[in-house]
Amino acid sequence: MPHHPALATGRVAVITGAASGIGLAAAVRLAGLGMKICLADIDAGALARAAAEVARHAAHPDHVLSVATDVSLRDEVQRLMNNAGVEGGGALLGDPARWRKILEVNLWGVINGVQVFAPDMIARGAPGAIVSTGSKQGITSPPGDTAYNASKAGVKVVTEALAHELRNVPGCAVTAHLLIPGFTFTGFTRVHAREKPAAAWTPEQVVDFMLPAMAAGDFYILCPDNDVTRALDERRILWAAQDIVLNRPALSRWHPEFKRAFEEFVRAGAAPP
Repeated sequence: MPHHPALATGRVAVITGAASGIGLAAAVRLAGLGMKICLADIDAGALARAAAEVARHAAHPDHVLSVATDVSLRDEVQRLMNNAGVEGGGALLGDPARWRKILEVNLWGVINGVQVFAPDMIARGAPGAIVSTGSKQGITSPPGDTAYNASKAGVKVVTEALAHELRNVPGCAVTAHLLIPGFTFTGFTRVHAREKPAAAWTPEQVVDFMLPAMAAGDFYILCPDNDVTRALDERRILWAAQDIVLNRPALSRWHPEFKRAFEEFVRAGAAPP
């Protein structure tokens, strides 16, 4: 399978949120491609265990470096990049401290990574890729977890702007990608379920989906899972956008007066061929 030109033997991958979940799965896979891996996470103990796991797949143990990092702090991101995240819990009228933490890690972590890494990556003139981890919740904004939704909506906006900037730099060989996972069994979901739910993908499945999408040049890497198809995702996203165009109530998908209309809209476009 061909890969994005940045994913080549001897190249360096910097992965935040690398101690578990999608970040760790990506690190293992890229180490297996012969890349040199820099892992970053705020949990030093989990990071050390992850580094040992990744080293087993690397061409040489010295090709794996781990650095405990808080991506919300710019000075700690001088050597790192964009996959860290924290779980939700930020209700609209909830704890302001929780709101601040979610925005600092999920959104400012990405902004810090882009501002620190992108200029040097562009200047090198070599192929490169910046992958930010978004969320479907940052697009359709389901009620109840507003801080998380806002942070991931911000990641979408920042990464779209980055893609625009990169393609307007003459000769730039760096690309930007927005990874939008479906339901994935990670450290976050393990808090609520000890065993993988049938509907969830594993982090490895997400990485398997991501790599060919990057190779194809996709910006939006919209992952399905074992419960939600691409067609269903598309209908949900279209409905959310049409709230503005059709001047419906905010978040009309969850409005009792639009329940039947939404269900009919989904059936019209998400039915199997």
